[in-house]
Amino acid sequence: MKPRTKARSIALQVLYECDLTDHQPGVVLQERIVDDELESTLVEFAQQIIMGVVPISTILDQFISENAPEWPMDQVAVIDRNILRIALWEFAIEECTPVKVAINEAIELAKMFGADSTPRFVNGVLGSLANRHQEIQQKYLLVKSSNPPSLTSN
Repeated sequence: MKPRTKARSIALQVLYECDLTDHQPGVVLQERIVDDELESTLVEFAQQIIMGVVPISTILDQFISENAPEWPMDQVAVIDRNILRIALWEFAIEECTPVKVAINEAIELAKMFGADSTPRFVNGVLGSLANRHQEIQQKYLLVKSSNPPSLTSN
């Protein structure tokens, strides 16, 4: 597994656990990196993903649900939802990863952790989101500037 893919994998595992429990993301990350040794830059990358996604997961879910209306977010598998959140955060919010790379990485995570249909689902939803990534970022910036406390509480 490529190093950044490994970091994404750890971030995904942390987000998944935090979605299912009331565990704190920082504690879960520390437990994960004890099990899977990573270079410090990769730990930082995983941490950036986690700390970028967690506070705005509700907003990310809104964008995702707009582009997958046939799949209400409460019916999307927890692992699938977090794969989508990571990719969307990477290419539309943080803009730290090119769109195609973020989608390809999400598909790889979907193959590793999701059900048989997850890669196709993730590709379809992210394809729709990719076509609107600039619009999504503008909406996010508008929401962030008009309501900052809701972004940091979580």
